[in-house]
Amino acid sequence: MIKRTGHADLPLHHGIVPKWLADRMRDLGTEIIQALLIEYGRKEVLVRLSDPLWFQSLGAVLGMDWHSSGITTSVMYALKRGLNARANELGLCICGGRGKYSRRTPEELLFLAEHTGLPGDDLVRASKLSAKIDSTAVQDGFQLYQHNFILSKNGDWAVVQQGMNTKTKTARRYHWCSANLRSFIEEPHSGITGENQGSILNLTDNSADKTRSSILTLSHEKPENIIKEIKDIQQFGNPNAQKEQEIQLELFAQENKLSIQNAKDEIERQIILDDGSRNCIMPVHHEVKPEDVDLNRLGGVLATAYTAQPQDFESLLLTPGLGPRTLQSLTLVSEVIHGTPSRFRDPARFSFAHGGKDGHPFPVPTRIYDESIRILGDSIEKSKLGYNDKSECLKRLHSTALEIERNCSPEVDFDAAIAHENEHSKEWGGRTCYD
Repeated sequence: MIKRTGHADLPLHHGIVPKWLADRMRDLGTEIIQALLIEYGRKEVLVRLSDPLWFQSLGAVLGMDWHSSGITTSVMYALKRGLNARANELGLCICGGRGKYSRRTPEELLFLAEHTGLPGDDLVRASKLSAKIDSTAVQDGFQLYQHNFILSKNGDWAVVQQGMNTKTKTARRYHWCSANLRSFIEEPHSGITGENQGSILNLTDNSADKTRSSILTLSHEKPENIIKEIKDIQQFGNPNAQKEQEIQLELFAQENKLSIQNAKDEIERQIILDDGSRNCIMPVHHEVKPEDVDLNRLGGVLATAYTAQPQDFESLLLTPGLGPRTLQSLTLVSEVIHGTPSRFRDPARFSFAHGGKDGHPFPVPTRIYDESIRILGDSIEKSKLGYNDKSECLKRLHSTALEIERNCSPEVDFDAAIAHENEHSKEWGGRTCYD
């Protein structure tokens, strides 16, 4: 069984990520994934990548435009360059990509299967099925142009793919994972990011007890009676609903060389869509506004960076050249590694780690970025040798920010915080894609 864990609706942006940023995204992204591997394992990495909000937050902490469609292509390209070069060591490999590279996914999966003993035909089938569902069986106006299949040496996998709607000038990113990959440290559900369409049904919520009981009652009804009721509801809202579904089903059957009934059975057997999802609106505006950020959480980050007691982070503070601004970035990096799902409802906050290539909320401070890469990489290498002081300090950054949020309710002058970044931008090597 495969599972689509959510999707993200994003403003359609064009442009190229400059090499100075692409290489840094590769390096920091790889270190973050490696830290996750050491701390939580390969399955957890796939769970994170299949969570739309975490993925968006990762892109923001890496310095991409915090809400744009370009995050998908740039993050996956950065991770593919970084992880595939160390696939034997890390046990993760990324197949596919954008455009013509997406069509090479089956070939790449079969190559990996030949060298690892994994079931190549099953992996190719999962790749094709997830793509066909989002492009054919479910026709929502988005034409797929990117498909990435992330595979672990254990045979677990995740899919991140994206489609474009030129009429609405938006992109939609779809996330999939193999069966039962539900961890994310504490909470059991995955997420959905998109434009608010009304109430969200979340059957994992404590208040959904009556709904679950009603569903249990329905499960004892004859399937044909329930299907008839659903069709009647669909037709009442859209007279052409049944015809559209029949066309979509026929296309899916033709593409996969199945009979109509087998195609229907396959879809019903294999797919669970948006189960227990979370919703977030990604706005059109480029700039980061106060309403895009949980100011209490941002205040906790800033307070941790600028008021930290030396004894709390001794091994980090002894790092040559480490100042409060680098500590701010590392606090947000630490949250990407150690945070739970509820911490990623405001991806814009993570742009306060390394800014954005379009200059929002401020130019990318390259010198701070390089320090983040160096310190995180150093902590990982030392932890491999059994010296965990720095990695424990990085974990405590996140814990300290949480404590400040809970106990102090820190206030933050949003405009002053951005003004401070811009005032020191030159000193910190600030750059944008317009340089």
